[in-house]
Amino acid sequence: MKQLLILNLVALFAYTATAQAKFNVPDQKFVAPAEITFTNTTPTSKKPLVYTWDFGDGTSSAETSPMHRYSHSGNFTVILKAIKGKKTTTFKKTLQVTAPEICLIEIETEFGTMTAELYNATPKHRDNFIKLSEEGYYNDLLFHRVISGFMIQGGDPDSRNAPAGKSLGMGGPSYQIPAEIIDSLCHLKGALAAARTSNPEKKSSGSQFYIVQGGPVNEQTLNQIESTRRFHYTPEQRARYLVSGGTPHLDHEYTVFGQVIKGLDVIDKIAAVEKAPGDRPLKDVKMKIRVIK
Repeated sequence: MKQLLILNLVALFAYTATAQAKFNVPDQKFVAPAEITFTNTTPTSKKPLVYTWDFGDGTSSAETSPMHRYSHSGNFTVILKAIKGKKTTTFKKTLQVTAPEICLIEIETEFGTMTAELYNATPKHRDNFIKLSEEGYYNDLLFHRVISGFMIQGGDPDSRNAPAGKSLGMGGPSYQIPAEIIDSLCHLKGALAAARTSNPEKKSSGSQFYIVQGGPVNEQTLNQIESTRRFHYTPEQRARYLVSGGTPHLDHEYTVFGQVIKGLDVIDKIAAVEKAPGDRPLKDVKMKIRVIK
């Protein structure tokens, strides 16, 4: 009996001495934005363990095996602490999240988040949008003009904290952007394009933009636009329009400088909100924009 007790004590000592917090992550390259699942492999215990996670980017979790999203590239030291009574064990691992090869932004709303690519083919619009986004210019601005089956528009600085009923759509920085109308860039559903006033050079607003919702497109519509505007769609452009829909009547009139690649359903949700006269949503739809790099 005494020998058995000694063996049990030795086994208990060995467990407490060697049991350490530990986790695994998928063996792959992580590119921002990256959603990473952390699999907790800490040895089990009869006494419940309490877990705390520090993801290295200022956020934390108390889940057992959480999934975390990194919006930016960088090296992140992830710390897992397993707490059992007064004893705490710690495990650290550094993860590398690399920058995307294309320029990406995220437009966050209460209806979800849209991820969009900014095109290198329109560098003036790309660089201006990045600059304003990184300055926080767009944060808390409204989608102030929403037309179902057409588009959702925002980026007017006068929309920040604008009282109900205020007329919006004329604000912006004290400059315009020269048009960058590219034949290969069309107003497909999810297209990110620059709003503008009526001007012969088709210069864009310095900050206002719209995102296309659009509707179904057929061959007859594309043929009519080609005849009127005197240009031709490529077979690939035609195929995409027939599948995705959009607003082809805006092609060659406004600068398309990006495309929503994730979160197209968010456009539909915003476009469906109830509007007041003038197409402003009755309930404010705010945005927050960040650059992924």
